[in-house]
Amino acid sequence: MTLKLKLLAMVVVLGGTALAGWVSRGWFEDARRLAIVEDRQALAQLIRGDVSGIAQSVETRLGELRANERVIDRGIVREIHKPIYQRVCAEPDVVRMLNAALRGEPVAGSAEPAGEVSEGAGAASEREGR
Repeated sequence: MTLKLKLLAMVVVLGGTALAGWVSRGWFEDARRLAIVEDRQALAQLIRGDVSGIAQSVETRLGELRANERVIDRGIVREIHKPIYQRVCAEPDVVRMLNAALRGEPVAGSAEPAGEVSEGAGAASEREGR
C-alpha cells in the first residue's frame, strides 16, 4: 500500500471514530435529559396528588363546619326572640312598663312627675337660656 492510501484509511478511521463518539455522546445527553424530564413529571404528579388529597380533606371539613354553623345560628335566633326583663337595675314599675310595652299594651299611669322638680332639672333649652 502506498502512503496516500494508508493516510486516507487513517483519516477515514479517525473520522468514523469521531463521528461515532459524537453520536453516542448525543444519545447519552438525550437519555440524561429524558430521565430528568421523567423525574420532574413524576414529582409533579406526586405533588398534584398530595394537593388533591389536601383539597378533598379541606372540602370535607368545610362541609362539616357549615352544618355546625347553621345549628349555632338557629340557637342565637332562639335566644334573641324572647327578651325577659328582670329587676337588676330598674324598679318594679319600670319593669312593668317595659313588659307592657313588649306586649303592646298601653301603660297605665301619668307621664308627669309625681313630685316637685328641682330647678336644675329643667329642659335643656331652658338651662342654656334659649
